[in-house]
Amino acid sequence: MTKAICMYPLLRPALFRLDPERAHHFTLGGLDALHSLGLSGIVAPRIPDDPRTVMGLVFPNPVGLAAGLDKNGEYIDGLAALGFGFIEIGTVTPLPQPGNPKPRLFRLPQANAIINRMGFNNDGVDKLIENVKRADYRGILGINIGKNANTPIERAADDYLICLRKVYPHASYVVVNISSPNTKNLRQLQGGDELDALLAQLKAEQEKLAELHGKYVPLAVKIAPDLDGDQIKQIATLLMRHRMDGVIATNTTLSREGVENLPHGNEAGGLSGAPVREKSTNVIRQLATELNGQLPIIGVGGILSGFDAAEKIHVGAALVQLYSGLVYRGPALVAESCAAICGK
Repeated sequence: MTKAICMYPLLRPALFRLDPERAHHFTLGGLDALHSLGLSGIVAPRIPDDPRTVMGLVFPNPVGLAAGLDKNGEYIDGLAALGFGFIEIGTVTPLPQPGNPKPRLFRLPQANAIINRMGFNNDGVDKLIENVKRADYRGILGINIGKNANTPIERAADDYLICLRKVYPHASYVVVNISSPNTKNLRQLQGGDELDALLAQLKAEQEKLAELHGKYVPLAVKIAPDLDGDQIKQIATLLMRHRMDGVIATNTTLSREGVENLPHGNEAGGLSGAPVREKSTNVIRQLATELNGQLPIIGVGGILSGFDAAEKIHVGAALVQLYSGLVYRGPALVAESCAAICGK
């Protein structure tokens, strides 16, 4: 551990006195500044390689950054310095959009949790591609795609196809986000008929793009934690039928169990952090049973310790991703998670 990692608990109170969105950009800007100055080494130690082959890609280690932290791909290099085995950026939409009105991001420190109703705020897919081209990072990069808020749900596939075509040459893998609770009716796309139609169109386009660009870019789907057993079984069946390359489980939850009486506990939006850990883990466990090894699961949701990360792997995930845990634990969580997963 470096001094910088050990210092995060001392820095956190100051960051938590800032508005959450302001603290978010301040922290990411600081990471990028350190990278620009060649000082990334003071942020995190080099994490030993623990390669995993998933979706046909070789990941240097099994701990990645979840989508949502760097929606526009502005801070890729600074984030990469934390030792992640892969980085996922987005969610990005075809056109820029401001997202929901502020305030829209709330910390619940008593529960190690966050509620957000950001609403896919981003600068649009063209700007994200510019940022990716400018980055020095050459590791595994996932790009998470969504639909614009003003696109009718029955035309959602059009937005996903626009984004898929544009990001395909620049992504190591692409994620179809159909599970954010903050875009009206989006989760409807997880339903049987809607998901069947969407996956058919995406798979056909992926095959065309693979031929056009001379490379195969895996396609994964991100699902919600608020699914019952029958819904999970149906989704697993469709993922296998359409030969998807992976599934990310899970997004944020609409549940408020355990935070109802906390300040901000009843704010609208998706709840992440420790309260979603068990729900996410249960979805992964059920998915693993239904998929029976046919496609890999990337586990995300409520990882605040190395134990939490290893638990996701134990129940069936091939890789894990961090987000809210980084806010509460800082860079130490990356190395701790890697060590726990590889048993060191």
